Amino acid sequence: MEKRVMKSVSRSKRNVTPRNQHIGVVAHDSYLEPFEDAIRGRHEHAVWKVGQLTDNGKMTLSEFANGYEYFGLHKTSRGGWVFREWAPNATDIYLVGDFNDWKENEKYRCTRLKESGNWELRLPSKAMKHGDLFKIHVKWNGGEGERIPAWAQRVVQDSTTKIFSAQVWAPEEAYTWKKKAFRPKKDPLLIYECHIGMAQDAEKVGTYTEFKDNVLPRIAKDGYNCIQVMAIQEHPYYGSFGYHVSSFFAPSSRFGTPEELKALIDAAHGMGIAVIMDIVHSHAVKNEVEGLGNLAGDPNQFFYPGDRHEHPAWDSLCFDYGKDKVMHFLLSNCKYWMEEYHFDGFRFDGVTSMLYYSHGLGEAFTTYQDYFNGHQDDNAICYLTLANKLIHEINPYAITIAEEVSGMPGLAAKFEDGGYGFNYRLAMNIPDYWIKTIKEQKDENWKPSSIFWEIKNRRADEQTISYCESHDQALVGDKTIIFRLIDADMYWHFKKGDENGTVHRGIALHKMIRLATVAAMNGGYLNFMGNEFGHPEWIDFPREGNGWSHKYARRQWNLVDNPELDYHYLGDFDRAMLETVKSEKKFNETPVQEIWHNDGDQVLAFMRGSLVFVFNFSPTRSYTDYGFLVPAGAYQVVLNSDACDFGGNGLADDSVCHFTNPDPLYEKDNKGWLKLYIPARSAVVLRLQ
Repeated sequence: MEKRVMKSVSRSKRNVTPRNQHIGVVAHDSYLEPFEDAIRGRHEHAVWKVGQLTDNGKMTLSEFANGYEYFGLHKTSRGGWVFREWAPNATDIYLVGDFNDWKENEKYRCTRLKESGNWELRLPSKAMKHGDLFKIHVKWNGGEGERIPAWAQRVVQDSTTKIFSAQVWAPEEAYTWKKKAFRPKKDPLLIYECHIGMAQDAEKVGTYTEFKDNVLPRIAKDGYNCIQVMAIQEHPYYGSFGYHVSSFFAPSSRFGTPEELKALIDAAHGMGIAVIMDIVHSHAVKNEVEGLGNLAGDPNQFFYPGDRHEHPAWDSLCFDYGKDKVMHFLLSNCKYWMEEYHFDGFRFDGVTSMLYYSHGLGEAFTTYQDYFNGHQDDNAICYLTLANKLIHEINPYAITIAEEVSGMPGLAAKFEDGGYGFNYRLAMNIPDYWIKTIKEQKDENWKPSSIFWEIKNRRADEQTISYCESHDQALVGDKTIIFRLIDADMYWHFKKGDENGTVHRGIALHKMIRLATVAAMNGGYLNFMGNEFGHPEWIDFPREGNGWSHKYARRQWNLVDNPELDYHYLGDFDRAMLETVKSEKKFNETPVQEIWHNDGDQVLAFMRGSLVFVFNFSPTRSYTDYGFLVPAGAYQVVLNSDACDFGGNGLADDSVCHFTNPDPLYEKDNKGWLKLYIPARSAVVLRLQ
């Protein structure tokens, strides 16, 4: 074993930066120099692990991650069935189900394979059929119980008993993909975060097909080029938002069949929309019958033992990323969703929780020392690095996003630079800033300098996904931006002609906050479904406390479709806003160049490519002939938040072409003064012609 490890490291030297030069992430950030040994150590550990798992390069990482083809229930080439499960602590395993009246039967008894801890059962074709429900009956020293197989690819819940079972899923005709190859558009990446079940107007659980037919066309029309789908992996409790996963390889059957999910993804690709999954590998539900909590009498089979077994805040179990079998399970899970369902990548949930022994709870993360103080889970870091390496080995154009709040350096840096390999990290500081500003600052105290700093505050070598609010801000116990701005007046004064001052303020700031955020992005932008048009109220899933009602677990599209209500102003502005940033070629590659800020006037201006973004956050002061020094030429208004079409006052004539005034002091720099009328609480975007 020791010999093989050493060979693995030596063969992978090409992935390790020589000691006489800084590794990439350190070369990009000199403040990381004191921690270079730790960064190299993490990187070299990942390189070694790749070698170990791939038998020193005798197979690829992708070939290693084929576990879903081996484990679980499959039809054989000869038409029979084969079932396999990893359960090293089991003493006996039987398949029980519709096919044997849910009773133990020698015909359905599994055989243990040598010392591997794997169990296998081979059956003739007539032993079971498509649609049969089944479980495994597992026995161990001191106990026994029925379980859903860990690798089950189809799990359903009985509508009466509410009991979950695995289901034989082998339709006569496999799904035929219409769009076999798809390459996501990433410049910029515009993400529509969504939940299949609550995406319908009706007070019920929506389906994959309803989403495909009713919601996808809206998303395409609005200009988003990616959907981030929540709650796909099967979860026992609907109200968990999909974050307490029980069956990692099973798409939630409460939304429909596997073929219907594939049809949704296929349709999205046909519209030019990438599809990424909100994948949960940071923890697992504690349930034993439905989940992995105690598959075969060993509660630590998949999870850390002792104090690290349970997550102290989430009432869930923490994966043991140091076990090769767990690594195999999770990496295979990544590949499965990409290969079987054509997902274009993943947003990894709870990355902060994975990185630190403390799960990030109670940590301030104020200095670089906090990232390299020995309180980090190197096993989890290695897993995340290998997951990214695998995903991009399968699809070089795949999208991976880290939901991470601590600011861990290198998270979205390239693997060869010593990074973890994510394409993007969520800019979680931005929604926190907007919420804090709305809650704590009077309008006249909003400072453009602070706003500009927050919306562009990121590591130079890592791309981010900027956003004002996600599903987190829409849940019970929190508030969306529109509700923080307008609150109960949305119920009484959101009809055209009946707006009061609070509503006018809310509509204006809602648009400005979004435009500033999207304009300063350096990778992508995210919006949670319905928030683009100011969807009212919170999200509250059916539960005992609300009489199991679906009233607040839905999206009221009728509101934005009603021309008599103000919601369509916000929806129309969102569409125009995205069209504006997409109109600038290679938007992500254009630097964010500050033109002007004045905290006293509450005015901010910056430029990207040929676009000039101007904001006047003052609630009361409009400015005439306000001047900005910009590249000389003619400028045409392409977007104005104060336009009547977007619920504004229409105080400026946007058809006027603005010519810069020459200044002898700046002629050699080819610059001139752009003089504008900028009304209070408004933003305008102009393009250099």
